[in-house]
Amino acid sequence: MEDHRTNDYRLAEYLLQSVFESFGQQDQEILNMLEEYQKTELWPLVEAYKQNSILQIKRFTDEMPGGFFIYRAAGNEDLLYANEAMQRIFGCDSMKEFQEWVGNSFRGIVHPDDLEEVEQSIVEQIRHSQFDLDYVEYRIIRRDGEVRWVEDYGHFVHNSEGGIFYVFISDATEKKNRLMEERLAWKNESLRREEEWKNQIQVYSQELETISLEHLRRLEVIEGLSVDYASIFYLDLQQDWIQAYRLGPLFGSQFVHEKQLSGIRKCFDTFIDTWVHPEDQAFVRKITSQDYIRRKLSSRNTVQHHYRVLVEGREAYQQIYIVNVGRGTQVVQVVMGFRNVDSEVRHELEHRKVLETTLEQAKAANIARNTFLANMSHDLRTPMNAIAGFTELARRHRNEPEKVSEYLDRIEESGKQLLQLLSDVLEFTKIESDQIHIEEEECSLLDVVDNVCTAVLLRARLRGIVISRDMSGLRHPDVCADREKLEEILLHLVYNAIKYTLRGGSVSITAEEVKRLSSDYAVYRFVVEDTGIGIGKEFLPYIFEPFEREKNTTLSGVQGTGLGLAITRNIVDRMGGIIEVASEVDHGSRFTVTLSLRLDHAKNSGQDHGGNTLECLKNGQKILLVEDNEINREIEVELLCSMGFQADTAENGSIAVDMVKNSQPEEYALILMDIQMPVMDGHQAAQAIRNLPEPYQAGIPIVALSANAFDEDRKRSMKSGMNAHLAKPVDMDRLIELISEI
Repeated sequence: MEDHRTNDYRLAEYLLQSVFESFGQQDQEILNMLEEYQKTELWPLVEAYKQNSILQIKRFTDEMPGGFFIYRAAGNEDLLYANEAMQRIFGCDSMKEFQEWVGNSFRGIVHPDDLEEVEQSIVEQIRHSQFDLDYVEYRIIRRDGEVRWVEDYGHFVHNSEGGIFYVFISDATEKKNRLMEERLAWKNESLRREEEWKNQIQVYSQELETISLEHLRRLEVIEGLSVDYASIFYLDLQQDWIQAYRLGPLFGSQFVHEKQLSGIRKCFDTFIDTWVHPEDQAFVRKITSQDYIRRKLSSRNTVQHHYRVLVEGREAYQQIYIVNVGRGTQVVQVVMGFRNVDSEVRHELEHRKVLETTLEQAKAANIARNTFLANMSHDLRTPMNAIAGFTELARRHRNEPEKVSEYLDRIEESGKQLLQLLSDVLEFTKIESDQIHIEEEECSLLDVVDNVCTAVLLRARLRGIVISRDMSGLRHPDVCADREKLEEILLHLVYNAIKYTLRGGSVSITAEEVKRLSSDYAVYRFVVEDTGIGIGKEFLPYIFEPFEREKNTTLSGVQGTGLGLAITRNIVDRMGGIIEVASEVDHGSRFTVTLSLRLDHAKNSGQDHGGNTLECLKNGQKILLVEDNEINREIEVELLCSMGFQADTAENGSIAVDMVKNSQPEEYALILMDIQMPVMDGHQAAQAIRNLPEPYQAGIPIVALSANAFDEDRKRSMKSGMNAHLAKPVDMDRLIELISEI
């Protein structure tokens, strides 16, 4: 486990380096700020974001189809990072085993017999073009002793330490074996044809007495070409005649009666007009013209070109090969061969297209990652600066309650912005890995809209924006739906509206029942409309794409990851609904979500199942707070006491179980349980409490308090015996609401 963590941090360090180098002096300011915030309760948020960034980058590299590693160009060429695919390629069970096997060096990766040639080739390729990928093939030795071939695509980046190589590799053993088999087959076929040619020579030997030596030399050259070429011609450029020595199907009709024809141009024009692709006809006329042939062969012995033909409507690639077989300085005698190279050319084009596509995808992913990290760096620093600034102002004006209250509101709002940034990234990661689930429960749409309005009220007030709601069109407000997902949809849309609405503007939320589909289902429409800056028509098609923003954070002055609307659309899609947007620049935007929801006929709004726990707390029973972090424990105790509750504390699950076991009847009315703790975690503690022999102890309500807020985390809490799950940081209003329901 330890070597994996080191490997992940190493990868994060070198991939994020390019982002932070761009900030210059501001980078030191960020470090100073982070050191200051290590002393505050906000540091866990920063640490959580850091951990999430590392997971994002690690997932990106581990999901690559092949190996990826980074190593220093100088010294021993030490490895800085290798993804999990490298372990599989080398047959290692762990990253530590892989590092030991290759000596944690690029030199240990390459077969010793190939190392010198590989490094020389890389140096030569970089010298000629430092911006392109270098490409080498070499052998490696797996841990089980097997020798394999790999293809290596690398890119060199200069830095202050002598440079770094970023390398992608893939196993090429099967490809090498196939090429060797093809070469062997070609060699055997050549030997067979050579044997046939020798046999033909023996037959021709009886006629050699009547053939001039010049003609014999021409025949040998032409027969040598005939191994691979379907059509072969001898041309006399001075006499302007063409002799056919071998005829393929495309030339057969022109030499039916005679093997020798006068008029080279006419012969090739007939072939071009009949068979050559219209787009290539002008080119083939050019390369078969006598002037072109003389000019090209005056400085070389051979010329070859590719072109396309159309055979029964199908496009195929062919090659023309022209050889100067004459003696002297003048180009007079020429041999011309034609052969089919369709499979070879198409294979080469396909391979080139795959490489280009892979490179473009890598570049696009790199650009998206860098843009995302740059925005995240800026958007994290902005609320952190606000928190630091307003904290200092609060200290200076501690004797002025009104100002201190305002500063605390600002600090709270900035903290919520940080939390929203992290929540968006986590939610999008969950969507990307297909971990989002929709669950139905009884809920009131009136409560959903009220909860959303309450959540955004402070932010709207600080920005001078009026929030209004209209639920008069809800004829059947009680439904069975995923309440949390409904609130998340509306929160994303309302927060987005507030961000892009100027001071003095307004945001309205409308919920209405559009039509009744059946006795059990109805169609509901939720509209969030603002009087903000609006969205340009050219950007509307991309509004729901991840990481997309009409203006970047620096230019627009608006913070955000560009994930909120992408998350919203994904949730709406999974709930079987539709989301639409209409907007006009300088006039505002209107987002409309349409969902089909099941009606809750059995809802009995007059029956109240909750309130027992809250009443017990008001009557003097205590809350047991289980939290291993001292700062969090201190803050939560103060908040609980400020609301009139009494609280005992435990540092881990084991202590909490002992305190409950030794408690008196009606001593504790509620347990607030952290999840990740030393000695015994929250899930184990909850199960132990539920298994206590005394019913009054085993039945105490337990609420999970955790930074893990995914659906699977809530399910695990419920499975361990807890009554509810609340995400950190603790929202006291939401906690009171939960307590009243238990």
